[in-house]
Amino acid sequence: MLRSALITASRSANCRDLAERTPLVRPVVDRFVAGPTTGDAIAVARELAADRLISLDHLGEDTHSRAQAGQAVESYRTLLRRLADEGLGERAEVSVKLSALGQALPGDGGKIALANTWRICEAAAAAGTMVTVDMEDHTTTDSTLSIVQALRADFRDTGTVLQAHLKRTEGDCADLAGPNSRIRLCKGAYDEPASVAYRAKSDVDASYVRCLKVLMSGQGHPMVATHDSRLLEIAMRLADQAGRSRDDYELQMLYGVRPALQAELARNGLRLRVYLPYGTEWYPYFMRRLGERPANLTFFLRSLTGRR
Repeated sequence: MLRSALITASRSANCRDLAERTPLVRPVVDRFVAGPTTGDAIAVARELAADRLISLDHLGEDTHSRAQAGQAVESYRTLLRRLADEGLGERAEVSVKLSALGQALPGDGGKIALANTWRICEAAAAAGTMVTVDMEDHTTTDSTLSIVQALRADFRDTGTVLQAHLKRTEGDCADLAGPNSRIRLCKGAYDEPASVAYRAKSDVDASYVRCLKVLMSGQGHPMVATHDSRLLEIAMRLADQAGRSRDDYELQMLYGVRPALQAELARNGLRLRVYLPYGTEWYPYFMRRLGERPANLTFFLRSLTGRR
């Protein structure tokens, strides 16, 4: 119920306005978001790149016009030029949400999103890096996978995300685990109906393991996105059983979540990528992070009361 309430709040204009006007919220947001500007993102990426890989996400999901989607494209292209200038192309990729690039626009939303993402992929290739297309709620899954398939005709390293809480995902893993594929497997941050998604944590975890087995035995590059220590151990064991080296898969975690564990995994020589969001449209992302893990909400409440 708490998770559903937080996700509902993430869509509330009134809650957003209150959060953005509350001074105590900003320092807590800074734990999970690099900052509002491209310069902020580059500064944090430069620091993380010493021992980790990065996936940068320019926040923004609620796009209402072609012009707004075009602005998101230019933000990414600017970011990618900066990454190239900083020599970070080999350490940092970008993640994009198709909802920010026009997917939901009436009429030709899918075509608009494809064209916009193509331009970002073009800039990423010029910077010596790649793009991963994020997954959103279940109503967009087929459209997103179709767009990714089209992008891979020109940019074969384009990755995408699959969400273990969706009942269809094990089948999608089997379909997409072919040569050169890059699949980020996460549990899922959207509040989905029981008709399409597992609702109990134990069922989501079991689905995650089944999907991991498919991806690890496949021919692509699995990207294991979880902060769950038990699932991390299972992922590493499955990778060993599949004969994968440490370069043949990667672990992924969110910026600001379990930073000590991130540092430990990196010290142990594992390929670890940090999902690093930035930008002014932080509110929906921040609320989903609170809903995903009780520890995040505890940290937030302690910060508001002055207790650390």
